[in-house]
Amino acid sequence: MMIEVGAVLVSEELIKEEFVCNLSKCRGACCVEGDAGAPLQQDELAVLAAIYPTVKPYMTEKGIAAVEEFGTHVVDADGDLTTPCVDGHKECAYVTWENGITKCAIEKAYEKGEINWKKPISCHLYPIRTTVYPEFDVLHYDRWHICHAACALGRELQVPVYAFLKEPLIRKYGQEWYNELEESVALL
Repeated sequence: MMIEVGAVLVSEELIKEEFVCNLSKCRGACCVEGDAGAPLQQDELAVLAAIYPTVKPYMTEKGIAAVEEFGTHVVDADGDLTTPCVDGHKECAYVTWENGITKCAIEKAYEKGEINWKKPISCHLYPIRTTVYPEFDVLHYDRWHICHAACALGRELQVPVYAFLKEPLIRKYGQEWYNELEESVALL
């Protein structure tokens, strides 16, 4: 079932399922697993290119090498825009490590006030994935085995996916849209 909020269809799973990232358990596996880099929007490409010199000092040597070889973004095997990966697969080039847990080099520069862009919206919204159509977006819940600990913590804390991702949803669609989503959820 889908809920219509403005020009966005929201999967009921985002309301019924519970989720809170548990980095102490997964160690940020979503940044180093998979078959491609993080999905990017067209308008994010210029941003990545512009911030790269500021982000570069926070990146690993392998990440820098990947960006220097492939660019700040790539087109994956499916024809989608993504972040480049180290050694051509899996680990995002923008990943760095702190105490064995992944951290985004872009987000590190953002947290230090050096840039005003937190990270790609697909990363910020995860585990929500967006399918974009000309007239509307569809938001759905991406289930992945590496997030079992996040699901367990979400159930323990009773935090629905959409509530956990309030900040990135507001970043993407605005406060007014999020308020409308909450009103729709209250009517269920």
